[in-house]
Amino acid sequence: MGALFLLLLSAFIFSSSESRSIIPRPHSLSSLKINTTQNAGTCSFTVSIRTSCSSTRYTRDRISLSFGDAYGNQVYAPRLDNPGSRAFERCSTDTFQIYGPCTYQICYLYLYRSGYDGWMPYDVTVHGYNSQPVTFYYNVMIPSNMWYGFNHCYRRTATSFAMK
Repeated sequence: MGALFLLLLSAFIFSSSESRSIIPRPHSLSSLKINTTQNAGTCSFTVSIRTSCSSTRYTRDRISLSFGDAYGNQVYAPRLDNPGSRAFERCSTDTFQIYGPCTYQICYLYLYRSGYDGWMPYDVTVHGYNSQPVTFYYNVMIPSNMWYGFNHCYRRTATSFAMK
């Protein structure tokens, strides 16, 4: 009886000590409604995109970005790529100055990729005027022709803007 108890106890301890991922995974949106009616140049944001060392050597794909807060303020950058500038090469970090409407704390970010090369960002960090810097971790290939990212908002969010 004592051996059975020890066996059950050790099985419980082992199963309880298994690591569980608490890092959210990115998800896709079939469409994202881009809000073009907001004041486009009120605030400045610094966006750093680190390309994974597991990515293709370079990409000629078109890369776009959208991020915002829980109150519907959205920043959109339609084309971050520039093959002539060697942006988004493997193991590199590219930093962009993006202007858009002022936001509160950034809580969602989506990337859009179109092309045939493929691309794997490691992470994206946004620094804004009214918000703490926030980093979104990807380290997965971005699917082509769809918005792909994160939504950590608790109020009205990017997905509520998505058109079906």
